[in-house]
Amino acid sequence: MPPFKVAHAAADDWAHAVKACADALGDAAKEATLGFVYATDVLASDLPSILTYLRQKTGVEHWVGTVAMGICADGTEYFDRPAVVAMLATLPADSFCVFPSLTAGLRQLGEAQRAWIARTSPVLGLVHADPACEDLAGLIDEVAQASADFLVGGLTSSREAPHQVAGRVTGGGVSGVLFAPTLPVVTGLSQGCSPVGDSHEISDCLDNVLIGLDGQRALDVLKADIGPDLASDLSKAAGYIHAALPIAGSDTGDYLVRNLLGIDPARGWLAIGEQVEPGDRMMFVKRDPVSAADDLRRMLERLKSRLERPPRGGVYISCIARGPNMFGDAGGETKLIRSVLGDIPLVGFYANGEISFNRLYAYTGVLTLFL
Repeated sequence: MPPFKVAHAAADDWAHAVKACADALGDAAKEATLGFVYATDVLASDLPSILTYLRQKTGVEHWVGTVAMGICADGTEYFDRPAVVAMLATLPADSFCVFPSLTAGLRQLGEAQRAWIARTSPVLGLVHADPACEDLAGLIDEVAQASADFLVGGLTSSREAPHQVAGRVTGGGVSGVLFAPTLPVVTGLSQGCSPVGDSHEISDCLDNVLIGLDGQRALDVLKADIGPDLASDLSKAAGYIHAALPIAGSDTGDYLVRNLLGIDPARGWLAIGEQVEPGDRMMFVKRDPVSAADDLRRMLERLKSRLERPPRGGVYISCIARGPNMFGDAGGETKLIRSVLGDIPLVGFYANGEISFNRLYAYTGVLTLFL
């Protein structure tokens, strides 16, 4: 099977951007069976036209993707300007199944899609999701249990309409593509944070408010973990220190990062962006460029050690708070990927939340490689 083919372009309008992409894809379209397309959110209203043009010019029927505040291809990243990235994959026709946006589980699927899932037993799905969808975490889990064992993807980060592409322009729930187990794929998750102390037992809480940790006031534990400099001026911790919930049973020390939403200095309470229960464990983490780059490099090296041959292509989904905000310049994050894995065909977008192993993450990078 040939390597995937990537094209990307920025222009003054959608028509010139997508034409440049279609022209660059060239002969790769002759054998391609699946296309990935991402457009910056300034082109959200033009996504139907972009999809129509790509389908007509390439002849590729099946497409998946979304719009986002930032998109990437190879070592280039685009933000706040009209841009389109596309990738064509040549896959066996029965090795994937595109499904449109689901808001109420897999019962919304058509008979052909249900039959494909029953016949194939897919193990991986690449999905795009609307962050405004009600009970999104529950919907992602339901889709995963009823279709693929492992979902990767991201939440649309559009300031305009949160459109997705799944055979057609769709939205409002979870959409994407499922892959058969015969298709070799590897994935990796990179955290953008690092722990600043040990994990603690939540001894008292109310909904998303931490009252006590290890039998002490939650705020006192936070101050002890972050050290006297930050503890003396908690405003310095804003956007730098976050709460993290360790994932039970993870053999890699994985955790879900959630924002610190508020502090009650008088009572010593902390509000975080997640519902918790007494007996749960949590820790505090810091988010900085060095931690993010180091963890991304470690993840890439682990993936590289698992590769028996160069990847044919990949999809990278990173948090919108990463990219140049974390890695210093536009292209820094994807260039780091290429520095470890080489010049592989790669497209992706900057998300409003990332999905890996059927869980919703924040501040992470999720890489999927097709072998």
